[in-house]
Amino acid sequence: MIYADNAATTKMSPAAVDAVLKCMNDCWGNPSSLYEHGQKAKEMLENARDRIAACLDCSPREILFTSGGSEADNQAILSAASFGAKKGKKHIISTAFEHHAVLHTLDKLRREGFEVTLLDVHSDGIVTPQQVEEAIRDDTCLVTIMYANNEIGTIEPIKDIGAVCRRKGVLFHTDAVQAVGHVPVSVREQNIDMLSLSAHKFHGPKGIGVLYAKKGVRLEPLINGGAQERGKRAGTENVPAIAGMAAALEEACRNIDKDAGKVSALRDRLIEGLDNIPYSELNGSRESRLPGNVNFCFEGIEGESLLLLLDDKGICASSGSACTSGSLDPSHVLLAIGRPHEVAHGSLRLTIDAQTTAEDVEYIIRSVSEVVSYLRGMSPFWRDLMTGKRIHVFKE
Repeated sequence: MIYADNAATTKMSPAAVDAVLKCMNDCWGNPSSLYEHGQKAKEMLENARDRIAACLDCSPREILFTSGGSEADNQAILSAASFGAKKGKKHIISTAFEHHAVLHTLDKLRREGFEVTLLDVHSDGIVTPQQVEEAIRDDTCLVTIMYANNEIGTIEPIKDIGAVCRRKGVLFHTDAVQAVGHVPVSVREQNIDMLSLSAHKFHGPKGIGVLYAKKGVRLEPLINGGAQERGKRAGTENVPAIAGMAAALEEACRNIDKDAGKVSALRDRLIEGLDNIPYSELNGSRESRLPGNVNFCFEGIEGESLLLLLDDKGICASSGSACTSGSLDPSHVLLAIGRPHEVAHGSLRLTIDAQTTAEDVEYIIRSVSEVVSYLRGMSPFWRDLMTGKRIHVFKE
């Protein structure tokens, strides 16, 4: 079995598993308790906070533990909106291809009277700092733009966008769920006020994440009931998962240059091989791209059929975000970069990691080519394209 869906989730690393098990055995107390078992858990909790902060280049007091990226996104956006509204600022800027954790939160705020500007995305999946600067108004309370897109892997010019926001005095949040652990991140150098991450995207446990909030940024709790996390997130902390997250992130950051070099080379070979399939195109930028992300559209096929046949060949892949895998609608990300509906339905996302081998990549290339050819041979739509009854979107 070849696992090529690491953007959906990653297998926990041995270091993360060991950290979780050790904590469950040795630090099982409640970190809010004053006796020895509780203080031992508290020590583990704060040690993990210190280590995660070091990976992000921030203060430990700027780290807030959450259940994952979606909760962190929600808390960042709703907090900025709440405090913006108190100052009469009810305008938010984002993009049309954000994760639904961001877009659905913005929909909620629209219903509450906020105005939301969704910036258009260029065909390569890039949003420019100039677009952001031109969209900022006197009543803008927040800019929220993802660090790297979860479907097409495009990396945004976060440092420059952050600099625009800093100069304009507007809070800047980035959903960095796909980026952290895969590319170097420094919230200080990149002018980031708030950042969301999720451990299971970099070989940590599921159900645990972080919201980084720069000192001075005010947060409102989504969950009330206790004084944990300095009163910003009630509920007994999941110390074993937090310990696993810290171990996974440290390991990922320690090996980031080595792993990114290896994975980028495999990614480029995969892109080269799939480029040879007629009437196909890569989605997103070729240059500004996550090391392990490859996303293609193929004319004349349905993505679901492609995935099922690849599964028969022992390849795990996806057609887009795992959070919308049950939807019959084409990807909003692909529509945002200008892909027509009929092409967006025929998309394939392959996300590899450092465990992927060169042999795996060659097998994927052969398998995708065979499956695409097989599906096209059965497709009346493809027959219409080849006989000229329909016009091709892509060049051969």
